[in-house]
Amino acid sequence: MEKKRVLFVSQEITPYLSETELSSKCRALPQGIMEKGKDIRIFMPKYGCINERRNQLHEVIRLSGMNMILDNLDYPLIIKVASLQPVRMQVYFIENEDYFPKKTFMQEIDGEEFDFHDERTIFFCRGVLETVRKLGWAPDVVHCHGWMSALVPMYLKKAFADDPIFDNTKVVYSVYEQESDYEINDDMARKALITGVEEEDVKLISSASVSTLHKLGVQYADAIIMGSDGVDEDLNKFIVDSGKYVLTHHDNETCIEPYNNLYDEL
Repeated sequence: MEKKRVLFVSQEITPYLSETELSSKCRALPQGIMEKGKDIRIFMPKYGCINERRNQLHEVIRLSGMNMILDNLDYPLIIKVASLQPVRMQVYFIENEDYFPKKTFMQEIDGEEFDFHDERTIFFCRGVLETVRKLGWAPDVVHCHGWMSALVPMYLKKAFADDPIFDNTKVVYSVYEQESDYEINDDMARKALITGVEEEDVKLISSASVSTLHKLGVQYADAIIMGSDGVDEDLNKFIVDSGKYVLTHHDNETCIEPYNNLYDEL
C-alpha cells in the first residue's frame, strides 16, 4: 500500500535557526511522523542567516528556472535542499535574495524592521505550492506552522483548488503563542490576489497583522492545532467560533501519536 504523504510548511526549523517552541516542534514532528510510516516533505524559507556551507545546502537543479510575478515584478524562485542528520530527512528551502537578504532573519542587519514581511510571506507560501506542483508530489495532508505559512490554506482552497496534485489534500494549521507583532503592510491583501483568489477571500487581512494572518490560516484549514499553551485571547475566541476541529496543545514528546491520528482521520 502506498504511503500517506504529509507536507510540513514551517517558518522556522532547528538547527537551521535558534531553538524556539515552533522550531523545535518542526524538527521533532516530521521525524516522528516519518517513523510512523508516512512519506514526508518539509519546506521553510532560506533566511540569509542560514549558513549554507555548515548546513550543506545545495540547489535542486531540476527545479531551477522558476520565476514568480508578485506585484507586477518578476522574482527568481530558487530551491535548495539539505539533509537533517542522522535520520537523512530532507528539508527544502525557498530562496530569494530580495526577500531573504544575506545575514538576516526577521530584521535588517542594523536592526531595522523589514518593510516587506507581506511580500516575503506571499512569496514563500506560493513558492512552496508551486514547487510541490513541479515535483509532482501529491500530499494527503499539508500541515502549516507559523504566521509565515498562513496563506497556504487559502491558496490551496482557492488558487490551487482544481489542481490534480492537490485534489484530495486536507490542511492543518498550527497556532503558536505570538512572540512578536511584526508590522505587516496593509496592502498585503491586494498583493496576495492571484487567479482563483478574490478580494472577499482575503478580507481578513485587509488590515494585515500577525493575528489576522493566523485568522486567515484558521479560516481555510480543515483542522486547527494549538501549538502553544498560551494563545492570544482574541485569536482563541476566533478559533472556537470557527467551529473547526481543534486539537489541544501537546509537547514534542507527546505530540506524535495524536498528530498522526489526526492526519489519518482527515
